[in-house]
Amino acid sequence: MSIETAEELEGMRRVGALVTHTLRVLRDAVRPGITTGELDDLAAGEFARAGATSGPAELVDFPASICVSVNEEVVHGVPGARRLREGDLVTLDVTPLLDGFCADAAVTVSVGRPRPAARRLLRTADAVLREAVAAAVTGAPLSAIGAATERTATAAGATVVRELVGDGVRRTMHEPPSVPNVYSPRLRRPLNEGLVLAIEPMIGLGSADLVMRDDGWTIATADGSLAAHVEHTVMVGMPPTVLTA
Repeated sequence: MSIETAEELEGMRRVGALVTHTLRVLRDAVRPGITTGELDDLAAGEFARAGATSGPAELVDFPASICVSVNEEVVHGVPGARRLREGDLVTLDVTPLLDGFCADAAVTVSVGRPRPAARRLLRTADAVLREAVAAAVTGAPLSAIGAATERTATAAGATVVRELVGDGVRRTMHEPPSVPNVYSPRLRRPLNEGLVLAIEPMIGLGSADLVMRDDGWTIATADGSLAAHVEHTVMVGMPPTVLTA
């Protein structure tokens, strides 16, 4: 959906600022020995102080406030008793609802010093997100975002998770349109000024095949290879505006 008024833009900026702040708090807390449940508690506290609620918990009955995915887990990891260890990769995915608006962002970070392969994956994920966001310019086809994602990841030797996509976001999660992470020539729709998208590349170092864990939420790489998920809420423009940075 698109932002049409100054009041809507201000509402999106407020919830985007909460996402940015919460991710900063969580990144600072990531260390060996902390549990994924403790990270979830921190996020829930930040939401409560701001008068916000969890989008996943409220809208799709996710059993926590945020998603915390570790190593081969691509998305939707359920926080709990798992303790992070030195060298783990952890994805923090934050989607609050505040005053009738929703924003979504994710970051993958290393617990302590990353191993060489993990460092390469993190570097690639940052480059992929940067190029994908830059492609969200007024008048470009929707397919340009996936094309940028796929091109940048492939050039760096990473695989793109094709089955999972970004989407529109504004009043709720998962608004139209879907935003694939690979080039789709059928997506000729021009991006209009003010359209708000959750752009979220998901890449890995092995097979792009996925498995669903027994909890019914966590999606992981089928071969156990490392994955990274990075995301911003972006308003299409000339240039695009990142609302969660």
